[in-house]
Amino acid sequence: MNAATEPVREPCQAGGKPTDPRPGTRRLGWLFGGIWLFYLGEPLHAALRAPNPGYRFLAVGALAAFAVWYVLLFVRLRIGVRHTPVGRRRALVSLVVLLGLGLLTIPAVGADWMVTLVYVCAAGMFLLPPRQGVPVAVGAAALTQILPAVVPDWPTENALTFAIGLASLATFGFGRVAERTMRLLAAQEEIARLAVAEERDRAARDLHDILGHSLTVIAVKAELAGRLLPLDTGRAAAEVADLERLAREALADIRHTVQAYREVTLVTELASARSALAAAGVAADLPERVEGLPPERSELFGWAVREGVTNVVRHSGARTCTIRVGPDFVEITDDGRGPGPGGELATGAAPNGERGAGGHGLRGLRERAQRAGAQLSVGRAGRRGFRLRVSLSGGTA
Repeated sequence: MNAATEPVREPCQAGGKPTDPRPGTRRLGWLFGGIWLFYLGEPLHAALRAPNPGYRFLAVGALAAFAVWYVLLFVRLRIGVRHTPVGRRRALVSLVVLLGLGLLTIPAVGADWMVTLVYVCAAGMFLLPPRQGVPVAVGAAALTQILPAVVPDWPTENALTFAIGLASLATFGFGRVAERTMRLLAAQEEIARLAVAEERDRAARDLHDILGHSLTVIAVKAELAGRLLPLDTGRAAAEVADLERLAREALADIRHTVQAYREVTLVTELASARSALAAAGVAADLPERVEGLPPERSELFGWAVREGVTNVVRHSGARTCTIRVGPDFVEITDDGRGPGPGGELATGAAPNGERGAGGHGLRGLRERAQRAGAQLSVGRAGRRGFRLRVSLSGGTA
């Protein structure tokens, strides 16, 4: 009897539409709701032995309708499908119908109709909140003691009273377990949604970091090749060949990113920075070698160099760019326009109007630095120019 009252909770789709957590759950709901109906065998047997054919037909029909209605309450109105408790009026009407169908069996089965009270109290505890379901269960239990005392030849049903109490407690316990299970499922869905959102942010940041730098260098070299074409065709051809190489490298970077094994290192980014600054006509002061950096710092410092040099080429209007690297820091400075009024990188006449500190690049770099336990700082370099610095605790210039 107890398992018949266990509410099966299900997660909901966006918009509140219920979904089954796995295929076949609805069919299992019918099974779990109906398997315990064999306890109605006792009143059914009594109904079939009734001498009056009319009462016999009425009792059998009422018991059949009772069983169908009870299973429908379990399958269609259970809290798990609605994701919220059933309305009190609807629940009370459903219980009155269930009780009325049980009462229709009295002329044929006599005291055996009280077996249906176990189902009524279980449904009451199932559909109603405890403060309303408990009075239903208490009232059903009281009927099993009061009716035999006032109706001649009806035996006292202490076992039935105990069954009502047990069914009520079981329903209440299963309801609490199911409620916590539903909350856990909802939390898992939220975690999955946040994970997807975080992965999208990471993908957007990586694509910006890769394409933003590569396409900036390609644009600068294309502009340089266009200016050199009428003056020095040999050098212009060399720049065009370099454009092809850069485009192929950018394509490879994208492929590697999609396959999740692209590696950024400080050494490769310094080499790329030297080429990009030279193409933009910016004098570069870069370290010749970097040794002894742990891999995780090499990657973080590489991202810093990539973002810093991209901003120098895009926005600064600088004539010189200096990169300094130490065991605990990397710093990129230039002599260009410097930060804007709010401390962000001034963009000047940059065609896209992007402002460095507020764009995806520096925001993504700041997130990378925080995950590595480092700090990102941007500001003015001396009297003019811009400085970008990533340092770990204890790092010095």
